[in-house]
Amino acid sequence: MLERPWGFSYSATPWAQGSGMHDSEQSVVRGQHARFLCHGVVALLLIALFTGCASHAPRPAIASDGSDAEAQVHGDPALALHEDDPATQVAVEPPPLQPIWPRLTAGYRLADIQHPRIDTETRRLLRSPAALYALLARAEPYLYHIVDAVESAGIPGELALLPAIESGFRPHAYSPDGAVGLWQFMPATGRMMGLKQDWWFESRRTVRASTAAAIAYLKRLNARFDGDWLHTLAAYNAGSAKVGRAIRRAGKRREPTDFWSLDLPGETDRYVPRLLALARVLGDPERHGLSLPEIADAPYFAVARTAGQIDLNVAAGAAGMPVEDLLGLNAGHRRWATPPDGPHELLLPADKVAEFERAVTALTTEQRLRWQRHTIRPGDSLNRIARDYAVTVDAIRRTNGLRGSRIRAGETLLIPLSDAVTLASASSNRQARQRLRYRVRKGDSLYAIARRFQVSIKDLKRWNRVGRYIRPGERLTVFVDPDA
Repeated sequence: MLERPWGFSYSATPWAQGSGMHDSEQSVVRGQHARFLCHGVVALLLIALFTGCASHAPRPAIASDGSDAEAQVHGDPALALHEDDPATQVAVEPPPLQPIWPRLTAGYRLADIQHPRIDTETRRLLRSPAALYALLARAEPYLYHIVDAVESAGIPGELALLPAIESGFRPHAYSPDGAVGLWQFMPATGRMMGLKQDWWFESRRTVRASTAAAIAYLKRLNARFDGDWLHTLAAYNAGSAKVGRAIRRAGKRREPTDFWSLDLPGETDRYVPRLLALARVLGDPERHGLSLPEIADAPYFAVARTAGQIDLNVAAGAAGMPVEDLLGLNAGHRRWATPPDGPHELLLPADKVAEFERAVTALTTEQRLRWQRHTIRPGDSLNRIARDYAVTVDAIRRTNGLRGSRIRAGETLLIPLSDAVTLASASSNRQARQRLRYRVRKGDSLYAIARRFQVSIKDLKRWNRVGRYIRPGERLTVFVDPDA
């Protein structure tokens, strides 16, 4: 509400009256009274004149609720003469940001679908409201961008919630089959959709590139399945070939070919109704006894220019934020620094971009990246040097353009010290090894499982307290490095 300062003050002049005055004094007073009386008559005439003019002036507009429209806009009309007076000006607070939820649900196109499996998933979802709130809190940095992209693509609004089912809105999420990122792209599918994957950068873990690729892939699948969005979602999870075969088998048996009737893997049978259940709950939270978190319908992040390669820890300091939060918005970066060949940019909370760009402009070349020159001594090896500096052998190879492990005494190596800092800080954040539960299959061995997840047999035994043999159906704990 806009309030006006009321700063008026009034003063009165006391008129002293007494009887103990001389004649000369009385004559002076009578003269003063006469002059005052004259002035009073003039004042009365002026008041009458202005009153008459006001009686013929147009009446102020009346608003629909019966109040004075001018007063609604400008406050008290008596203050109109003071509009330009700085003393009467007040700061107008910007209107509060609107929540994202009405915009999200306005794009729903699958809300009329009803099925007992959706009801089952809805009940399961509501059994753990704390888990749901945690999920939505993780969604906040990414949701506006995803909703905006889905809306612009003209696809059902429910699809903006797909990362909740795929990854729980975790950009570093990694599946045992090799799927990565918010949208859980497999390596081959990611390459097919143009997602860059190299030593420095993993586009499957970025919010912008992966969201654009996911939407393009969903539209491609939807065209493949003649506009059926449930078949599309099933194909996104299980693969288009598997869903296509299920449809053909049902057609040959003259059975229904809708999603609910198809013979699909159990995971896919739950996948589609789980998405629809989440959309249902968010579409009517009051009915389900929930109060949704306040996620604004406004960009959470913006692009900040780094003006060259930069250590991610230095970047976090320049932005005034924890490196863990910076890595959450820039999960595509696989190493201690941004790629040397660019793009030279980072995603940051929108209110930190200006501060960051000013700070990085003032950095010297030495301050942007932390390096140490090491002169190779007789008996040195890459493993020993890496251990001494607490960095990885691969980082030393990449930095110095080495293909193998042969080095010569007397030569100089450039050691990326930032590697040690970033990897150390990552041990307590999203880039740390992720715990997976793996079900042993027929023909598996500790050697095969260790090779698949790029861990040691010794670690597998230690994590699971198993001996030499394992049995099909047994579940093993595996701690996986997402960058392996």
